[in-house]
Amino acid sequence: MIISRTPLRVSFCGGGTDIDDYSKSSKNGGKVISIAIDRHVYVTINPRFDNRIRVSYSSLEIVDSVDEIRHDLVRESMKLTGVESGIEITTIADIPGKGTGLGSSSTVTVGLLNALHHFRGRSVDRDQLADEACKIEIELLNQPIGRQDQYAAAFGGLNSINFGKNGVTVSPLNISNGIVSQLEDEFSLVYTGITRKASSVLSEKPIDIEEKIKRLNVIREQAEIAEKFLKTGDLSNLGLLLNEAWINKRAISKSVSNTKIDSLYAKILEIGAYGAKLVGAGGGGFFLVHGPPNFRNSLEKYLDEKNKIIPIKIDNNGSSIIHG
Repeated sequence: MIISRTPLRVSFCGGGTDIDDYSKSSKNGGKVISIAIDRHVYVTINPRFDNRIRVSYSSLEIVDSVDEIRHDLVRESMKLTGVESGIEITTIADIPGKGTGLGSSSTVTVGLLNALHHFRGRSVDRDQLADEACKIEIELLNQPIGRQDQYAAAFGGLNSINFGKNGVTVSPLNISNGIVSQLEDEFSLVYTGITRKASSVLSEKPIDIEEKIKRLNVIREQAEIAEKFLKTGDLSNLGLLLNEAWINKRAISKSVSNTKIDSLYAKILEIGAYGAKLVGAGGGGFFLVHGPPNFRNSLEKYLDEKNKIIPIKIDNNGSSIIHG
């Protein structure tokens, strides 16, 4: 049996600038400050006694050929890696369900590719895993998404990821252990209780294209600022920057927020947070929240039970084979 473990991700600033339409046409390209977290998707692969294919996720499929597989990420990953029969695949997630804003679909794709390549006896580097995941999701399945999730999942760690005409560059942010400890203590994820497909938000046509580009330019600049704050340990201003990033994200599309999300955002600030923003495309999922030390206790005290609170811990390993 082969088991891959691949981290989910949280982006501080820059989300949306990783989409090809922006990153390949703007002068400076796109930029996202991203962190891989210690919540994972696990993919297990085992050979079957016969030549059939069994795929277990939130549904169960047992089919005779790869073309019959309904799970599009599994189907295309198998085709790309040349594994087309006699196999059992299972996916398990620490945070189940799609639409969380943590890059789960891309994390699944990267983990599938890593496990399937290993099943075929191949060792592939992180760039190849991320690039192949992008090919499947963006080129083959025509998803209107960006490229940050695939690279965050493959590489792990805290990174500045740059996107442009010539490809993607991942630059680790080497911050001190003290700053890492402070970051993990002061930043949390708060679940909205709402899930949505990123593609449904990202595919919505903006009312004003020029205004959208202006907003994305500002978001791109905020990623530069966030990088400086992280390197210097200025987490207070990084927390405040989350509010500015949220305001700009909300202005891009009407699907990014709603009355329930706005109400939760206001409550989080009322409890005493310095800043908060939805991670991912918006419309649901998790808020990334910054507050003073031990602020997590206040969140747990005053928020509803459905608003599950998750501490931020960094995964530095990226997609890894942990068995087999």
